[in-house]
Amino acid sequence: MKKLVAEFIGTLWLVLGGCGSAVLAAAFPELGIGFAGVAIAFGLTVLTMVYALGHISGAHFNPAVSVGLWIGGRFDKKDLLPYIAAQVLGGIAGAGILYLIASGKAGFEIGSFAANGYGEHSPGGYNMLAALVSEIVMTFMFLIIILGATHPKAPKGFAGLAIGLGLTLIHLISIPVTNTSVNPARSTSQAIFVGDWAINQLWLFWLAPIVGALLAGFAYKMLSPEKD
Repeated sequence: MKKLVAEFIGTLWLVLGGCGSAVLAAAFPELGIGFAGVAIAFGLTVLTMVYALGHISGAHFNPAVSVGLWIGGRFDKKDLLPYIAAQVLGGIAGAGILYLIASGKAGFEIGSFAANGYGEHSPGGYNMLAALVSEIVMTFMFLIIILGATHPKAPKGFAGLAIGLGLTLIHLISIPVTNTSVNPARSTSQAIFVGDWAINQLWLFWLAPIVGALLAGFAYKMLSPEKD
């Protein structure tokens, strides 16, 4: 139960910090955070929670990460569904808090609410294929970073930095394409509040990250066959 609570809190913080920077701060050009600021915010949420909660739950905060670690031999199958449930509920809680804050301003309109999308709902107008490729590849690389940085032979104490900076880089690349998911819990939390098109396109932001995570888990097993 402690592990599940940690996953809930960590995913809540990821959504509140990352999506919150997009909904609250990036909405004001004079603050100047833009895409880069949002990317940094997402990286910081993971970096801070890896060090705060990693020793409790392993700091997944993402169903795709849990799947990739399971395939990579780092995570017990029996914990997979409970972890995913805690992550999705934590993401929804974070989005709910963000909605309560954002809607406290006169004239509030939910808009995209930092939801993920493709086609007309892609920040840069990228089509479904581009979104699919982007999410698969970005999640693949994210899991390679996580599996490598947390390997027993990796330098100790730096995993949080590598993972946080990796997620920042991923957002810098792919925010224009899909608003960056690589995390089905993060996508689900925002889609629930936006509804309509965000729910209709949510399938891609479950399918692509899970595929990318599976591929990374298999690939890392081949790259690093020794028992962890």
